[in-house]
Amino acid sequence: MSVVDPQSVEELKWTRNIGIMAHIDAGKTTTTERILFYSGKSHKIGEVHHGDTIMDWMEQEQERGITITAAATTLLWRDHRLNLIDTPGHVDFTIEVERSLRVLDGAVAVFDAVNGVEPQSETVWKQADKYQVPRLCFINKMDRVGADFWMSVRTVKEKLHAEPLPIQIPVGSEDSFVGVIDLLEEKAIIWEGSVAGEKFLLKEIPSHMAEEVAASRKVMIERVVEFEDALFEKYINGESITPAELKAALRKGVLQLKVFPVLCGAAFKNKGVQPLLDAVVDYLPSPLDLPPVIGHEPDRDSKEVRCKVDFGEPAAALAFKITSDPFAGSLTYIRVYSGSVEVGDQLLNPRTEKKERIQKLVRMHANSRVEITSLKAGDIGAVVGLKFTGTGDTLCDTRRPIVLESIYFPEPVISVAVEAKSSADQDKMMVGLQKLVKEDPSARLRQDPETGQTLLSGMGELHLDILVDRLFREHKVQANVGKPQVSYREAVQGKFEAQHFYERQIAGEEHYAAVTVRVQGLPRGSGTQVENLLPKQPSLPVALVKAMESGVREASEVGPLASYPMIDLKISLVAAQMKDEKSASEMAFKAAAALAFRDALKGLQTHLLEPIFKVEITAPDAFVGGIVGDINSRRGKIESINVKSAGFQLILGEVPLEGLFGYATDLRSLSQGRASFSMEFLAYREVGQRKLDEILGRLGR
Repeated sequence: MSVVDPQSVEELKWTRNIGIMAHIDAGKTTTTERILFYSGKSHKIGEVHHGDTIMDWMEQEQERGITITAAATTLLWRDHRLNLIDTPGHVDFTIEVERSLRVLDGAVAVFDAVNGVEPQSETVWKQADKYQVPRLCFINKMDRVGADFWMSVRTVKEKLHAEPLPIQIPVGSEDSFVGVIDLLEEKAIIWEGSVAGEKFLLKEIPSHMAEEVAASRKVMIERVVEFEDALFEKYINGESITPAELKAALRKGVLQLKVFPVLCGAAFKNKGVQPLLDAVVDYLPSPLDLPPVIGHEPDRDSKEVRCKVDFGEPAAALAFKITSDPFAGSLTYIRVYSGSVEVGDQLLNPRTEKKERIQKLVRMHANSRVEITSLKAGDIGAVVGLKFTGTGDTLCDTRRPIVLESIYFPEPVISVAVEAKSSADQDKMMVGLQKLVKEDPSARLRQDPETGQTLLSGMGELHLDILVDRLFREHKVQANVGKPQVSYREAVQGKFEAQHFYERQIAGEEHYAAVTVRVQGLPRGSGTQVENLLPKQPSLPVALVKAMESGVREASEVGPLASYPMIDLKISLVAAQMKDEKSASEMAFKAAAALAFRDALKGLQTHLLEPIFKVEITAPDAFVGGIVGDINSRRGKIESINVKSAGFQLILGEVPLEGLFGYATDLRSLSQGRASFSMEFLAYREVGQRKLDEILGRLGR
């Protein structure tokens, strides 16, 4: 049994890997910029509206005032090293949040004090739940008109089904917000005088807040003592409990995901950020607080391999992001889970079965970097110049091959046709598109089998707009771009099995394979599953099995109804035969499996599916009737209409993506510019017969 190196413990207990996540415009980047300033990482506070933030470094981010790509940095606070990632809030860039949460140990969820939990807040919270990431809640914008701390806390409980626990309450709100009450220390933290907010005063609790503080503190203590039996006994016996004891017990509850401490502030007004940093250090986990990461052997999914957080273990790291740098070339961001990755090491990528030489390591600060010699367990950094590694791949020591859990990539829902303006630009365009798709796995590139057009697919109109803009600016390509088109999907109902014999003479060599494939429709949201049911004896070479799996996966990219990719199906390799070793080629087995799959589809009913989006519209009372009628005309369905605030209604509904193209402009016209909306992908659903006939007619089917 391996013993954890004491040096590992000493270094790692001072490390925090955290992310900042929220709905768009809740103030993530503004909060992050203050964190950089107060920690001494930057000497000037960047502002989103000025376009001079450090973390939003891309031209497109600074022009639009939104975060598009997750930016990483490292900073120090109270002798702790914080590896911090600022993630996007827009639904189109949800992959950035997904891959960041996959490698982070803790997160700060930022909420707007006026709106509480918003649609994208729910999405990022669910993503954090999936990866079991402990979180703090930061109720931001307490200085805004309509800010309501307790309403925001309630929405965390009601909409996220979580257990929020305020450990601070605000002193004032809107333009009278001046600070917070620390319920653990029973002190008021007041910001006054200093414009940049570096200095604050610790004061006694204002007399008019004494009752509210006492009640809130009582609720907090009753909840916190549940996490520590000794403290519970002290509380029952009426003994005094120190703030240090409460912090230790609360940390325990946070690490077990049983409670989520709530803090508040106004990042734009430079209030509340330092106590938030203290809470990150006090309550969020170090790499040592988490259980060993479990992977499996490359060719045996059932054989588990544990990665202990120890510098002396064989190296294991996950590549979670790839970017192209104009000076450094390809940058691959990695999180090291065990051992250490050093310059000169040679690591194995089990997916590609190729070895990668670590030539240069860097620690990132947004788009700038500092060269280092090693990354150790618990570290996040980047490798320059990897050739065979993609997002979600594992890099490991050849002495202990391991495959770590990869990253979920959402299916794109919208496409545009991209065509080079000249034949000279064609190759350049394809190289640029391939680089963009390698960087962003939520974008896809394919050839339309009917028209031969190059189709770029993404998560929404803004996503595609950014990708095309980057193609023009970064890769200097001249191209024509078509109008956005809905990216439909195809799915089957029932179960059917088919066998295909593949026998060809190619260049004087015989190629033979007989493959039986079973195809079965699955419930919505199940994805595409490939199952190996081949008999154990006689066993086929691994290369032939992989060729068959590759064959059916590629075949499922083109559906039989309208040539759209297929989803929600299980493809089982039931049987495979070869005549002799000489004629058993990978090409033959790949082709036989693909053709058996196509034959099986003939025995099944195929449906066309379209992406449905959940929409949330805030509108003045006077315009609600017109907006509801407009949603119905777009084949939408209204779920509920509730009072949002005085004079405003909250409309919740579901609308096919096709009906949402250009909706922001139409909504402004319908409401004299006073309504706002947000949308989020919900699910793929079957297209009605009338719409199906229209789509197939358009395609000439």
